Amino acid sequence: MDLSVGTLLAFLAGLVLLYIAGILLVIPIKFLIKLLLNAILGGILLFVFNLIGGLFGLSIAINPFNAVIVGILGIPGVILLLILQVIL
Repeated sequence: MDLSVGTLLAFLAGLVLLYIAGILLVIPIKFLIKLLLNAILGGILLFVFNLIGGLFGLSIAINPFNAVIVGILGIPGVILLLILQVIL
C-alpha cells in the first residue's frame, strides 16, 4: 500500500471538514433545545402567574409566542406582556 503525502493531506483535510460540519450541525440543535426548554419553563411560569394573578383579575394567554418571551426574559417578560396587554 503506497501512501503519498497528497493522499495523507487529502485524508486530513476531509477529517477537518467533517469536524467543521459536525460543529455547524450541533450548534443549532443546542440552540433549539435551549429555546424549547425555555419555552416550557415560560409556559409553566405563565400558568403559575395565571393562578396567582386570577385572584387579582390579571391573566396572560398561554401560547407558544408568550411562552418563549417569558422563557427567555423571565419575570421581566411577564411584566412586558402585561404592559403590552394594557396598551393594546
